[in-house]
Amino acid sequence: MATIDILVATTSGNTEYLADQLSELLEQNGHTARLHYEPDYTELTQDLSAESLWLACIASHGAGDYGDSMLDFADDLHQQHADLEPLRYAVIAVGDSCYDTFCKAGREFDQELEKRNAKRLVERLEIDMANDDPEEKASTWLNSFLQAL
Repeated sequence: MATIDILVATTSGNTEYLADQLSELLEQNGHTARLHYEPDYTELTQDLSAESLWLACIASHGAGDYGDSMLDFADDLHQQHADLEPLRYAVIAVGDSCYDTFCKAGREFDQELEKRNAKRLVERLEIDMANDDPEEKASTWLNSFLQAL
């Protein structure tokens, strides 16, 4: 079974709650989940291998910025331009559709990893906090993630 690093970008804590739920579901399916509430870029990229797997739960805040817990990680990712080729990943972007920056941080994160040659396992999930039930939508999406492993 896989070991999945769950990266959390949150300011209000909603995305952290979602990541906790996903972690429980992954473990119920026999996988190991490691939660990173304040992800460290160096720690997560120093030993990348074909087994490396990230599930990023990225909330957008303000003008489409990353959640506070991931600001340093995002800065490093955008500045270092490292090749992340062995990495496999998936993104859950969280936002509010009443803003024109809906899910901007999650979309940027997805694009940045793709530019760095990481392999996307499944299409990005976008959760609208104004209209969606985040836990239900993410749980349904998780089935396609698990099949892609």
